[in-house]
Amino acid sequence: MKIKLLAAALTATLATAAFMAHAADPVKIGFLVKQAEEPWFQDEWRFAEQAAKEKGFTLVKIGVPNGEKMMAAIDNLAAQKAQGFVICAPDVKLGAAVERQAKRQNLKVMSVDDRLVDGAGKPIASIPHMGISGYEIGRQVGKGLAEEMKARGWKPEEVGALRIAYDQLPTAKERTQGAVDALKEAGFPAANIVDAPQSRTDTESAFNAANIALTKQARFKRWVAFGLNDEAVLGAVRAAEGRGLRADSMIGIGIGGSKTALNEFAKPAATGFYGTVQISPKRHGYETSLLMHQWITANQAPPAVTLTSGNLMTRKNQAELVKAGG
Repeated sequence: MKIKLLAAALTATLATAAFMAHAADPVKIGFLVKQAEEPWFQDEWRFAEQAAKEKGFTLVKIGVPNGEKMMAAIDNLAAQKAQGFVICAPDVKLGAAVERQAKRQNLKVMSVDDRLVDGAGKPIASIPHMGISGYEIGRQVGKGLAEEMKARGWKPEEVGALRIAYDQLPTAKERTQGAVDALKEAGFPAANIVDAPQSRTDTESAFNAANIALTKQARFKRWVAFGLNDEAVLGAVRAAEGRGLRADSMIGIGIGGSKTALNEFAKPAATGFYGTVQISPKRHGYETSLLMHQWITANQAPPAVTLTSGNLMTRKNQAELVKAGG
């Protein structure tokens, strides 16, 4: 019995010593994102760098557009003696692979924006996550569209609704489904909702998808548009403009409150990009980095799930909301 107790005590002592030594090393944290060129991820990185400067740790920013580069990036972080990383993976179904590789390399991992899932499509509870309630954010978009249509005196039966779809990503489907449900509840006819599947989550693919849908549904002279993010809606707006549909014929509401939206609001004349539901890249970049730092230095794990909320931003209230969001 004494031998067992001594062995247990020695094991605990060694584990504590290993943690203390690990925590005493210079802290290095990776921040991996699926599309580094998108304004949203640029903003996340910018706020993560703010956290790094405040806490004195090194931030390693890596774009991971596919699974192969993602796995290589995790190995790269281990080679650089990082202790953990925050990730928005190129495919949420790679969750099990991320978890295995992180464990193999003794790296702590936290997901941001898109929650990682296992082979059965279930969220991986052992990986802390910060994101948004995609469905509720989508409902905000749908309500905003319905209210603006009403304010303009548009008859729903004469309006087409363009759903820029990226259904292979769960949070994207949740967002657009939320918008669809809110529109229906407001009396919008389901038959007027047109799907426009995009191949990627950027403006160009949204533009191409919207162009096809607008061609097929030329009977509508007024449109509302919604999608996964600001870039999706901007693509729809640009496609509509190419067909002569301007701000008086298009109401687009994005999600993100990114530079894409702010640049559109900064134009002298209003465009069909009416608004965006602002979600906070500061929280997603700054707070996740601080939570990871705390996990590494004090062995205090982040909350299992943190969901952030959003606010409808338009040209009228953008300055106020931008200031409040940092």
